[in-house]
Amino acid sequence: MANAYDVIIIGSGPGGYVAAIRGAQLGLKVAVVERSYVGGICPNWGCIPTKALLRSADVYHAMTHAKDFGLSAEKPGYDAAAIVKRSRGIANQMSTGVGFLLKKNKVDIIWGTATITAPGKVSVKASDNPPKGALGGGDYAAKNIIIATGARPRPLPGMEPDKALIWTYFEAMVPEKMPKSLLVVGSGAIGIEFASFYRTFGTEVTVVEILPQILPVEDEEIAALARKRFEKEGIRILTDAKVAKVTKGKDSVTATIETKDGKTQEITAERMISAAGVVGNSENLGLEKVGVKVDRGIITVDDHCRTNVPGIYAIGDVAGSPMLAHKAEHEGVIAIETIAGKHPHGLDKLKIPGCTYCSPQVASVGLTEKKAIAAGHEVRVGRFPFIGNGKAVALGEPDGMVKTIFDKKTGQLLGAHLVGAEVTELVQGFVVAMNLETTEEELINAVFPHPTISETMHESVLAAYGRAIHI
Repeated sequence: MANAYDVIIIGSGPGGYVAAIRGAQLGLKVAVVERSYVGGICPNWGCIPTKALLRSADVYHAMTHAKDFGLSAEKPGYDAAAIVKRSRGIANQMSTGVGFLLKKNKVDIIWGTATITAPGKVSVKASDNPPKGALGGGDYAAKNIIIATGARPRPLPGMEPDKALIWTYFEAMVPEKMPKSLLVVGSGAIGIEFASFYRTFGTEVTVVEILPQILPVEDEEIAALARKRFEKEGIRILTDAKVAKVTKGKDSVTATIETKDGKTQEITAERMISAAGVVGNSENLGLEKVGVKVDRGIITVDDHCRTNVPGIYAIGDVAGSPMLAHKAEHEGVIAIETIAGKHPHGLDKLKIPGCTYCSPQVASVGLTEKKAIAAGHEVRVGRFPFIGNGKAVALGEPDGMVKTIFDKKTGQLLGAHLVGAEVTELVQGFVVAMNLETTEEELINAVFPHPTISETMHESVLAAYGRAIHI
């Protein structure tokens, strides 16, 4: 049967396309159903184009501080349209690349919107403008189905995005011009990255966070250091605060902000970004009909991405937190290898790194200090500031810190938390260490290259055991 597959994957985002390619490598006949963007949100409207925008901001920031490096750059300026054009061009390049990889691995693309009509049965309603070579609507069969439909911005009551005055990350990525003022609701990775981007180009930015700290999933100490730097750059931050009311003007919004102590204030800004999280795309898939368990929009799965219905799997954002592209990719491999009978290791969420690409960058893996103590560990904590690192100082990036947390009895590395230049690249060293079940002794005995920022990682471990050299 031409329309029969070993696996049909609904969604071609990072989880979906990685699962498809790994399935093809294992000799499975695989198809991917996609309704909008080959590659999903990440390369088209998320991870990649936002990093392109932030790179423009980094270069511009360096230009405006040329004097600090003994250089001259008179009256540096920017072209908002050109910044957006570069970002969109990179997004298109990445999406095209995903399409090429699927074709190279002989994965069929079915262009349309999928509904699971029964276990092993998928009906697809064709979408407009299919990519070259894609299949269309119809009924398809598969021994196994993987749901990889991702998530979308969570709308907040009273401040629903309108694409004009109130933005989601979609609109925030393609501004016609830089707004003079911006109100960001939510201080997670999305909110803080956009706050950092727009502030670099001169926008007056206010961030409102309902919780006591910004970057709520991060270690308190690291989040506090990041906040200090953001405020130094001119970002206004209100924590323990919520938006009680929003009034739209002709070309602005006015928000009534209510703080924990009951006080209120009004803030008027040209634009608002609603960045208070995302919600899984689990609706209209036929899940209720086939009996797949869903909890508040998230599909319930085990550590091998299996739902409660045999033959149906879920991966990525729609399968729950952490909602990160690399988590989706890893789950895609776990799911497809489980289908192929390869017995992969189950997902360990404590070993999934998180990265925020603001300035300064923030990255972490494992338990925070507070969570480690709450879990019953007696801990050793090491800290090392960037000011004690020659490479960081030479780069003009002396603001930062690496914090490591160990179990006092066993020496097990429980968590690592970083803030500063390029820490999103450094954190993977700790991820590998945790996967190898490292102890402090192995990290202490490792030789780190000099001069590199990575030496701060080593010094942080040394500091946990009273052996730091450079501070």
